[in-house]
Amino acid sequence: MKRYALALTLVLALAAGFGCAKKTETVSDTGISPEMQAAIQQITDARVYFAFDKFDIKPEYKDMLKIKADLMKQFPSIRVRIEGNCDERGTQEYNLALGERRARAAYEYMVTLGVNPSQLEMISYGKENPAVQGTGEAVWAQNRRDDFRVIAH
Repeated sequence: MKRYALALTLVLALAAGFGCAKKTETVSDTGISPEMQAAIQQITDARVYFAFDKFDIKPEYKDMLKIKADLMKQFPSIRVRIEGNCDERGTQEYNLALGERRARAAYEYMVTLGVNPSQLEMISYGKENPAVQGTGEAVWAQNRRDDFRVIAH
């Protein structure tokens, strides 16, 4: 009986070791190809920053927006929300309007690059969604921005 129990224990241990390999989640399990994952990462990583009280797209951000646009044209199922943000100075109403103009500037530029307008939406958070807390020009400069959030893929 002891031999039988020992043999059964060994068989069960071996079966557990060989038959129940851990399942690791792969990209195909999520339904997103590695190419689309990389595109989503590139779209969301880079931000557009603005000068004080401005909403025009600086030349140094145009190539980055072109890359985002090309990826969105390559993957037409990707939808992006452009989020306009401001620093803490100014009234709430003024900053909401300025944040909207910032988001619209990126939206319109990407549409001129060939992105389908149905892939884009805009929102302004004004000064309500700072990237960095604090005061001073170094902090404020980081809060005057457009963020890009993938909302569907």
